[in-house]
Amino acid sequence: MIRPMHLIRLIQINFVLMRYAINRPVLKKQPWWLRTLSYLNPLSFFNRGKTRGESIRLALESLGPIFVKFGQVLSTRRDLLPDDIADELAKLQDRVPPFPSDKAIQIIETTYKKKIRELFHTFDDAPLASASIAQVHSATLHDGSEVIVKVLRPKVHKIIQKDIALLYSVAKMTERFWAQGKRLRPVALVAEFEQTIIDELDLMREAANASQLRRNFIDSDIMYVPKVYWKFSKTNVMVMERIYGIPIADMATLKAKKTNMKKLAERGVSIFFTQVFRDSFFHADMHPGNLFVDISNPEDPRYIGVDFGIMGSLAPEDQRYLAENLLAFFHRDYRRIAILHIESGWVPADTRIDQFEAMIRTVSEPIFEKPFGDISFGQLLLRLFQTAERFNMEIQPQLMLLQKTLLYVEGLGRQLYPELDLWTTAKPFMENWMREQHSLKNIASESFKDWQTTAEKVLKTPRLVYDVLNKANTQQQILQPHRITTVTQQERKSSKKPFFLGAGLGLLIVSGISFLTHQTTITTTSHWQWAVIATGGLFVLLSLIAPSRS
Repeated sequence: MIRPMHLIRLIQINFVLMRYAINRPVLKKQPWWLRTLSYLNPLSFFNRGKTRGESIRLALESLGPIFVKFGQVLSTRRDLLPDDIADELAKLQDRVPPFPSDKAIQIIETTYKKKIRELFHTFDDAPLASASIAQVHSATLHDGSEVIVKVLRPKVHKIIQKDIALLYSVAKMTERFWAQGKRLRPVALVAEFEQTIIDELDLMREAANASQLRRNFIDSDIMYVPKVYWKFSKTNVMVMERIYGIPIADMATLKAKKTNMKKLAERGVSIFFTQVFRDSFFHADMHPGNLFVDISNPEDPRYIGVDFGIMGSLAPEDQRYLAENLLAFFHRDYRRIAILHIESGWVPADTRIDQFEAMIRTVSEPIFEKPFGDISFGQLLLRLFQTAERFNMEIQPQLMLLQKTLLYVEGLGRQLYPELDLWTTAKPFMENWMREQHSLKNIASESFKDWQTTAEKVLKTPRLVYDVLNKANTQQQILQPHRITTVTQQERKSSKKPFFLGAGLGLLIVSGISFLTHQTTITTTSHWQWAVIATGGLFVLLSLIAPSRS
């Protein structure tokens, strides 16, 4: 049900759309009945002299942070939008109208309870960049370090909470009144989006994200992540190392400096897949406003990332299923794709594999007949989801960020290098990752991470088995009261046999895993490893010499 506060917000949205979107520049090439609306709309006269791109951008800016985020996503999809609209929406990435600098200084001084000159040697009043959630000022610390100061917009929490509440109402109505509503899981998608944007409002969380990503790429020659100054980091203000680079959207400068655009585009794809599969921790807001390029060596360009408020992560099972699906697409193994979707629970378990396989083939084959460089992965996903409706395929909220980021990467890569072959660039990475996941060394390494817990369970297993058997034997004796069993000293000794055998084998298995994981040799084996081997061998020996029960 729409609440009064939601109704007021809907009226505001309608007012903005009437002023900026329902006008002749935007509707010029639309059907006649839509163009007629622009003549009947009295507010359209306030928007004279604006192009359609400007009108759409101004509408999104006026509607607030959530709508600006939507515009940022659209700005990278030049395969879906005309250039004039895409160029205007690109301004939403870091050129949203700033809030007053004196307000930013007031927030900083209130947060630290110090005057601005006590905190920084210099502080630039003019914002360096301004986005939907926060704006950035350049500054210098008293030790001479050049930094940027990021400050949240005033009252941004309240604005976002109102729009999120409205989205929840719309999502619940969608689930209730639309036949496809439950399959699309709109409430779950809004919840996922809410968690993402709420996390972005906590700058301490962003600082932690930046630190983690910096560690992941600390020795990388393809990406640099700036340093966080934790002493100055708070929930609404954060301070980071200032970086210098060419904005990735400045194609003219990159080309004038003779940057290797092919390598730059391919490295963007490599960074994405490395974050998703190697680290399971990826920058989920990779629009051009958050990426710069270090071209100190134009033939060997390096990415510089900023703005780490939105990060994504995948569970190991989602990583594996995603990787196997992508590889199956690379090899056109449509049956494997159908089976994976059913195994992962993305489609109902009673789905007929042959029918689902045929549907995937029908969608994919025409696309794969194109040169790889012309294939849009985003378009393929869209077609698959549309066609999968008849199989009741559910939207996966945990993959929403990944899908958005992949669209960013693909759109940006094609801008940098139109001949970019996303599939061929990604395929070797995926194949190597899958090989590593199934290697004996990786399996042993994963097992050894919890070797203490595993060893404890192995050692307890014989005793647990003995207790279960002993309990069953006791129950049998209760059911047979006339049978009297005498346990001799010999039998008591023999009951220890399975315990010694299980414990010994368990210790020897743990030792073997240790050798495989650390590639240990006889000369480098530590004293504790020899002790575990000796104890395991002794337990196995005791199990062999213990008398058997006749």
